Amino acid sequence: MPDKQDLDAKLGPAGGWGSVKSISKQFGRAVSGPVTATIMRNQNKPGGFACVSCAWAKPAKPHPFEFCENGAKATLWELTDARADAAFFERHPLSELLTWSDHDLERAGRLTVPLRVDPAADRLVPSTWDEAFEDIGREMRALSDRPQSAIFYASGRASLEASYMWQLMARLYGSSNLPDSANMCHESTSIGLKESVGTPVGSVRLEDFELTDCIFAVGQNVGSNSPRMMHPLQKARQRGVPVIVINPMRERGWEEFVNPQNPVQMLTQRATKMSSLYLQPLPGGDIAAIAGIIKAVYERSDVGEVVDRDFITEHTHGYEGFVDWIKLQSWDELERESGLTREQMQDAGDIFARSRRVMGIYGMGLTQHRLGVQAVQMLINLLLIGGHIGRPGAGICPVRGHSNVQGQRTVGISSRPEQVPLDRIGERYGFQPSKEEGYEIADGCEDIVSGKVRAIISLGGNLLRAVPDQVPVEAAWRNLDVTVNVATKLNRTHLIAGRCAWVLPCLGRIENDVQATGKQVVTMEDSTARIHASHGQKPPAAPNLMSEPAIIARLAREILPPNPRVDWDAWAGNYALVRAEIEAIWPDVFRDYEARLDEPGGFDKPLPSRERKWETKTGLANFILPDALDATFAGHGDGVFRLMTLRSNDQFNTTVYGNNDRFRGVKGARDILFMGPDDMARMSLKVGDRVEVQTVSDDDKDRRLGPLQVVEHPLPKGAVGAYFPEANVLMPLHHYAVDSKTPAYKAIPVRVVPSQMAAE
Repeated sequence: MPDKQDLDAKLGPAGGWGSVKSISKQFGRAVSGPVTATIMRNQNKPGGFACVSCAWAKPAKPHPFEFCENGAKATLWELTDARADAAFFERHPLSELLTWSDHDLERAGRLTVPLRVDPAADRLVPSTWDEAFEDIGREMRALSDRPQSAIFYASGRASLEASYMWQLMARLYGSSNLPDSANMCHESTSIGLKESVGTPVGSVRLEDFELTDCIFAVGQNVGSNSPRMMHPLQKARQRGVPVIVINPMRERGWEEFVNPQNPVQMLTQRATKMSSLYLQPLPGGDIAAIAGIIKAVYERSDVGEVVDRDFITEHTHGYEGFVDWIKLQSWDELERESGLTREQMQDAGDIFARSRRVMGIYGMGLTQHRLGVQAVQMLINLLLIGGHIGRPGAGICPVRGHSNVQGQRTVGISSRPEQVPLDRIGERYGFQPSKEEGYEIADGCEDIVSGKVRAIISLGGNLLRAVPDQVPVEAAWRNLDVTVNVATKLNRTHLIAGRCAWVLPCLGRIENDVQATGKQVVTMEDSTARIHASHGQKPPAAPNLMSEPAIIARLAREILPPNPRVDWDAWAGNYALVRAEIEAIWPDVFRDYEARLDEPGGFDKPLPSRERKWETKTGLANFILPDALDATFAGHGDGVFRLMTLRSNDQFNTTVYGNNDRFRGVKGARDILFMGPDDMARMSLKVGDRVEVQTVSDDDKDRRLGPLQVVEHPLPKGAVGAYFPEANVLMPLHHYAVDSKTPAYKAIPVRVVPSQMAAE
């Protein structure tokens, strides 16, 4: 651990030589040979492969190296020379692997054979594909009279083709339980944007960054979670575009950036200042902060010039009631609930008022709290007052995580019947899909604990590490009848076994996928609703690996009765047939799908809100009032902190590439609690002191984490931060966003207790 004096000195700009060194270190550890460098030059390029990490846009004219630090790490992690093969599992019993860290489990390398998890023998037992499919099929057929007891989870890395096959298999089985990564990150977006503007995804395209004259960035850590986005942001800043950051944490990516693609910047190390105004609200204080900015706009003498009356009259509903509500909000309450001063909110309002093309960017800091849906809608309200939806250079831009998490929803991965054209699917395949609302992640885990859920099959992911309340969920997981995981690398979820438990190794996206009709192509959708092809680049990690579509097809044949309208084997042998099915169900979205696969920059999915076509109940864009300014911390009394879970810059979701976090001055540790200097002084704590964190909840369950080392970070009073997924043990399953059920990871009520006091 660095001491207090070292912290600021070690925090260099985002990008720059720090990024290059971090990639080089991973290159030396993970892979060997010049072939890897050639493969990486094809990352996020036409004819190449789509990054297996984040979903940020892929430009039509890419940089020579169109990847970021974390994208490079994700690629190298998948291209690793290490193998978790049969010999590996002979050396390492199950009980030993259960003690390994997330980092060490994945570092073991690529899985090469199907594995049956056998706790009685203390082994993951290498088996054959036939044995695996026959065992899974037998157990799933035994549950077919209660199909809603089975969950079909999908990680956001799966392609559009695999995702379509996955949801169809689940629906033909009779289950509507199709939770995915979006449930844990941007379900608040899907619900909030649909109600407000009728389109459940963003309205911004990559070219809008060239036209915007103002950017509001809320609750998103660009430097660690989507670094390629920093290129268009930097260009905007260099031409004088103001960037207002609203984020409780001071994040280096929003402070300074040196572009590794720019030789002059790399030589001079002259960083670009990435924010013009940096506001640090309390976690969960976003609604109050944005409402305060809007109130400041309405108190300006020139408000009539700022508000786009023509747009509001022609295109919106609920405006007068919204303005009345804004005017009723007191500055005292807005300051208390947001953690910002009136002057700070007025400064942001002044910048907004001077701008004509405003873009609202946001991440999980906005979506992952109790009123996440309404926080998204409050940001939309801000944009609507100036007519900033459906205007070039303006709009709403949710920044998605997993590389195809947005695309999965497009092709039917959803537990909500209103989000999927079920009648069309049923008519095409001759069955009646269930229109019962299925499980999201949070309520699905509640019913795993209660015993109602009997099977969970996962297409990728590390679900047991990502979910809230890990301790009771993990215990209940062992009582399931079926647990199946399709994966490229080992993680903790694979080690927690139900009665019939299998790990099925699959090809990675970067590998050549050769099926009956030759080498296959897969597709995915980026954060800006553009669809891209991805082409394999190297031979598979093992000769007997199956692709995700091939695994799904075989599973479907084993667990479902034959359907003359679904030729699973043909689909597995030719993914173009799957794309034809997708186009048949969504003809407007996927028009001429096959012909447009390799269009530079991707081909556009229609965005009605971008064209000011409002597919809402009112037929207009809606101003929506929040139920409250905050719904998490009322009534908890003094001494309760607002805990945010965080990712390090050496991490992508549950994948931990290393234990350093250079943007926050941490080296070699993840048992960390970030605290502001005022709170540390109030509690007589210093850097390196040990504390325990305890959840404050009305269910009287004891949730605690520690000991954690205290690290000083410029945070608002009352806010603390700890790493995801380690801090998930503090999150009650019921602590999720109203309407969307997105876990409220960014605003958990906790107490902080010095370790010696906790022991007493």
